[in-house]
Amino acid sequence: MPYNHTAKDHRLLVVANRLPVTVEERDSELRFSPSTGGLATGLGAFYRDYRGLWVGWPGSIHPAHREAVEGKLASEWACHPVFLPERVVEEYYEGFANKTLWPLFHSMSMYAKYSAREWEAYKEANARFCEAVLDVVGPNDSLWVHDYQLLLLPQYLRNALPNTPIGFFLHIPFPPYEVLRLLPWHREIMEGLLGADLIGFHTYEYMQAFLGSVRRLLGYDNDLGRIIARDRVVLADVFPMGIDFLKFSRAIARPEVEAQVERIKAEASPCRIVLAVSRLDYTKGIPEYLEAIDDLLDRFRVWHKKVIFVLVVAPSRERVERYGHLKREIDELVGRINSKHGTVEWTPVRYLYRSLGFEELSALYASAAVAAITPLRDGMNLTAKEYIATRGDGTGVLVLSDTAGTAKELTEAIIVNPNSKEDVAEALHQALTMPEEEQRRRMVSMRSRLERHTVRHWAERFLQTLRHVVSLSQELSVRLLAAEEKSTLLDHYAQASQRLVLLDYDGTLTDFAEHPLEARPSPQVLRLLQGLAAQPGTEVMLLSGRDRKTFNRWFGHLDLTLGSEHGGWMKKRRSHRWEATVKADTRWKSRVRPILELFTERVPGSFIEEKALSLAWHFRKAEVASGDEAARELLDALTNLTANLPIHVLPGNKVVEVLSSGIGKGAFYTHHLARRRWDFILALGDDWTDESLFSALPATAYSIRVGLAASAARFNLRSSQEALALLAEMASRSSASLSEKDNRSEP
Repeated sequence: MPYNHTAKDHRLLVVANRLPVTVEERDSELRFSPSTGGLATGLGAFYRDYRGLWVGWPGSIHPAHREAVEGKLASEWACHPVFLPERVVEEYYEGFANKTLWPLFHSMSMYAKYSAREWEAYKEANARFCEAVLDVVGPNDSLWVHDYQLLLLPQYLRNALPNTPIGFFLHIPFPPYEVLRLLPWHREIMEGLLGADLIGFHTYEYMQAFLGSVRRLLGYDNDLGRIIARDRVVLADVFPMGIDFLKFSRAIARPEVEAQVERIKAEASPCRIVLAVSRLDYTKGIPEYLEAIDDLLDRFRVWHKKVIFVLVVAPSRERVERYGHLKREIDELVGRINSKHGTVEWTPVRYLYRSLGFEELSALYASAAVAAITPLRDGMNLTAKEYIATRGDGTGVLVLSDTAGTAKELTEAIIVNPNSKEDVAEALHQALTMPEEEQRRRMVSMRSRLERHTVRHWAERFLQTLRHVVSLSQELSVRLLAAEEKSTLLDHYAQASQRLVLLDYDGTLTDFAEHPLEARPSPQVLRLLQGLAAQPGTEVMLLSGRDRKTFNRWFGHLDLTLGSEHGGWMKKRRSHRWEATVKADTRWKSRVRPILELFTERVPGSFIEEKALSLAWHFRKAEVASGDEAARELLDALTNLTANLPIHVLPGNKVVEVLSSGIGKGAFYTHHLARRRWDFILALGDDWTDESLFSALPATAYSIRVGLAASAARFNLRSSQEALALLAEMASRSSASLSEKDNRSEP
């Protein structure tokens, strides 16, 4: 089902650093031509089908020409330009984006440079992009922001457009937390990204790295990629980018491409061609690949005068010193290999240092017996997919780096470690000796996959998911209990004859204390609970993570039903006996307790609370930064155990709790309370442990989250004081109702 774009006032705004059109000033004339590159090529036609507008930098344009450029871009290309001063371009793009973020996000921190001035330029550029979007965005538009140059933009846009759907896609890897934290402004980057409703990645590896950093830096846990951040739902998900499969698969049928293929093969004859195509960049592993060619020719001399290695390197950032060094290193390696192994009639490596047009590139793909794509680190790498798409006859072999995102999809390729020249050399030998039958078996599978998952499929799936998560966020958004809704609740409560009131304790009926035992109930709370429980037809239940002994001491004298350890134990009203609600195996404690003890030793002020069915690590008394940081590390460590132990982990307010499987407030309600007939249900809770209960309740129940956080609950209250005030009004309203009934029944 395509994304809904039929309404005339609904548009898709694509926001990226560059436009899908290149604007050049030559001899005082403006020239416009389609841009090359994965994003521009992939979405260049798609966004127009969606009545879209593309917002991006058109390149350096003289101020005198800007009005003309803006007009032509709008009328002929459906684009809106973001004009940037030369200083900002240099410091934001060449500087922070490509000297800091690019190496860091590719886990090559040794190349990263950190400049406060360039960081300020990065912020300024993102702010200018935001201003440009605000100039053209409509009330019903959706925004799709792209890539590492605009990581702050989602939050800038969110501040100005709180209700606009915003998607973000990262086209490069996302680094592990240990690498990301090297960036002095990593927290600002993460907060910037969380302005989006949907954040997309090429692989699960990148998504998990992002989610780990969100948890450890900002304290937000996730449920299958769903993050509840402040008052919104943010979803992180995986969308491997595809290509225009038909464009490449049909290219070989073009007469001009056929002619080039014949010429290339004739010039290479009798040699076979091994093709490598990449951009000049240290992440692409070009020197390492050349070392592998040298090793292959040393060890497998059978390929002398039988193979030509065509190396195509597209120029990039030559003014940057490191790229200049890389260019010289490649030149020297090519020269050394050709001098060492070449003869008068055979040059092993044919090196093209220039960008190729579509037809020439397609002809090379169709001519190559083997394609070697061996980056040291790559977000996706569409070149590998383009090669496969051109192989209509089913022959050809792909040698692919395991550190390229596309390796997760193209598993039939020969997967190599690009840091091992021996591994790559042996893979090239395997590729050159692979029987055609096996080539076709592998190629058919990969081609079939790419034919289904095209760039259009990628874009439509992303936009469908964006629509879904926006809808989900609206369902789970913060909705304060308004006066009219509270009046309806109170009326419903007063009129009901069978009432169920489910109450959390800490953070709901009382504020948190530094130590759990210090949060004793006040006389006001005790009187209020007793008063509610005394009302005819009213079942009041405290359902908490507290232990039985403490709950019994504090509330055992009241006419309440008590549920401790999130419903793992229950004491019914007017009973003195606690009953286990599940049969739980707690032998896992011997595995988990030593882990908690290690963190207790590390974090002063933290401590372990042991209950019958759970272990809790509290850090409310710990120093804030160290406690939060340790809690995130602990969650990482414990999460890895959940697959092998009968436990689940609940992050709470300054606590990490480990429970036996099958225990939870939602499960308790479903198994012990849901079958009874209730005219009125109210549930009050304040954190993640209550979300399962909110989700399990019927739609007619009054579920209320205490605190301003997005929730599955229908409503929110600001504080425990507001929660107590609501309960007091319920008790008062019901008492008044009973008095009226009594008066009416008197003769």
